[in-house]
Amino acid sequence: MHALVIHDAKDLRIEQRDVAEPAAGEVRIRLATGGICGSDLHYFNHGGFGTVRLKEPMILGHEVAGHVAALGEGVSDLAVGDLVAVSPSRPCGACRYCAEGLPNHCENMRFYGSAMPFPHIQGAFRQELIANAAQCAPAGDLTAGEAAMAEPLSVVLHACKRAGDLFGKRVLVTGCGPIGTLAIVAARAAGAAEIVATDLSPNALDYAKKVGADRVIDSKAEPDALSEYAAGKGTFDVLFECSGAAPALASGIAAMRPRGVVMQLGLGGDMQVPVQALTAKELDLRGSFRFHEEFFTAVQQMRSGRIDVKPLISHTMPMADALEAFALANDRSRAMKVQMDFS
Repeated sequence: MHALVIHDAKDLRIEQRDVAEPAAGEVRIRLATGGICGSDLHYFNHGGFGTVRLKEPMILGHEVAGHVAALGEGVSDLAVGDLVAVSPSRPCGACRYCAEGLPNHCENMRFYGSAMPFPHIQGAFRQELIANAAQCAPAGDLTAGEAAMAEPLSVVLHACKRAGDLFGKRVLVTGCGPIGTLAIVAARAAGAAEIVATDLSPNALDYAKKVGADRVIDSKAEPDALSEYAAGKGTFDVLFECSGAAPALASGIAAMRPRGVVMQLGLGGDMQVPVQALTAKELDLRGSFRFHEEFFTAVQQMRSGRIDVKPLISHTMPMADALEAFALANDRSRAMKVQMDFS
């Protein structure tokens, strides 16, 4: 089979890999679709992010869906031919955080396409993938492209859980890439009364408006537009900061009302935080990292029609054109979510 392997920054290759047979409790999946994530772009553009660097060739990818091709012994709840979304979250189940019910903080996490440990955890951008049956969420009538969106949607659903009740709340989203736009989708589904979104890209803001933002603000063209929301100690109950940019966090905090919740999702490196404003407004600053049980909820929400991710899938390209796909995913003026067809 073919796999998409990153060797160093800008050194992405399609290589041959062996195909294995599923062991007991496993399935072999014929991959259909894989979405290019921000972390994939970090490996492609820079060979890693922060202190995490590539030390050996690694198969990329963790946003995937495909069809069951073979069943291992004991697998009875899936059938050959089923379309499944595959969760990349594989906690060990034995460390102290797994025991405390915090599997997303597993000390021995095997998350597809991660250079955090060494040897690296190989990813899922390959034509055939062996997965535990417990990782596979039946996708029903969803398209493979929709099913592959379960992973980024899970990230946002975990953040919404951390944020608390959103019903009737006024929500600000800073940064309208795939995670920011999905935050808009999830907040709207959770009953948010008003959603305002900011970004520097008109294309991203068009998508934000399309999926439910009540107002979008071009922070480059209107750098002071959020100031109106800062009057009277602020307006917003919840901030989803999805850009990883310190100026976005600072302007968002200025627009928050007292005792609001700031959810930090953007991973842009260390950021300066206006701590005095946090203190004076009694704001809660909360991090949100990955997900686990939310994956099956994400698939269920899409299958029920409660959440529609189709408008965010901007491009689908064949695996053979992977370099062009990554270049397109890097271009925020043209793309939102770029997926690859592995079939």
